[in-house]
Amino acid sequence: MKPAPFRYVPVGTTAQALELKAQYGDEARFLAGGQSLVPAMNFRLIQPAVVIDVNPIAELSGITRTESGRLVIGALTRYRTIERDRACQHDLPLVAEALPHIAHPQIRNRGTIGGNLAHADPASEMPAIVVALAGRLRVQSIKGERWIGASDFFRGALTTALEPDEILAAVELPVATPRSGFCFLEVARRRGDFAIAGVACMVEVDDRARCVNARLSLCNAADRPIFAAQSSALLVGHAIGQTEIKEAAVLVQKEIDPAGSIHASKEFQRHIAGVLTERALGTAYKRASHDLR
Repeated sequence: MKPAPFRYVPVGTTAQALELKAQYGDEARFLAGGQSLVPAMNFRLIQPAVVIDVNPIAELSGITRTESGRLVIGALTRYRTIERDRACQHDLPLVAEALPHIAHPQIRNRGTIGGNLAHADPASEMPAIVVALAGRLRVQSIKGERWIGASDFFRGALTTALEPDEILAAVELPVATPRSGFCFLEVARRRGDFAIAGVACMVEVDDRARCVNARLSLCNAADRPIFAAQSSALLVGHAIGQTEIKEAAVLVQKEIDPAGSIHASKEFQRHIAGVLTERALGTAYKRASHDLR
């Protein structure tokens, strides 16, 4: 397959990219890693009139730490860069644990975190992880910039809160704190495939090993990454045992609405989500309370 005719425009600055996006709106697409855009264009699922190549924009790449201690990852940062970065390995253990599950090394060499998040595939791992960590996303247009909470950014399958004249510039994530534990688990048909179901989990405990904060997020469980609010709230204030874990898993199965596919029925996806929730919660809590045992 070949894409429909389009105009290719490489740019060197964010300002140039935003001027073009303001001019062409929905008729223009940004080319970052191209791991989702190019196949979609080749199959003519999308036919942009203009492709704006933002790869030369150095200011949209890299990993920095804010004064408040959060990590900001530029939208054009390759997954392979994140995978090898020592700060991410130490301060973002949930991201570090999930990265090997994302596609294959060849794709991670080119794929960018911003391109993946803006694509908003509900089966993708990183949107669910950003939601689990309660991250924020910075978007820009010629009118200025704004921050969007991760739970508000994803609107549906392949749909986000980005306006036609905006670009995703960066994602900001909180670093791991003492007495916090994380776990990411998924089930896929083959290594590198999209998950049949996946769970990202974060648990924080106090000095008596009681849960003071918990966040559960799932991929391929609806038309967007799902934050399991009821299940997460159930865990707060308790030492997490088998009873709490099983109750949370049952609630997760009620909170999600998987689409089903030729590879897995809705019922099977819901079952897998419950099993993974139990395992991820048990692991995250064990990691969070390890020093208290």
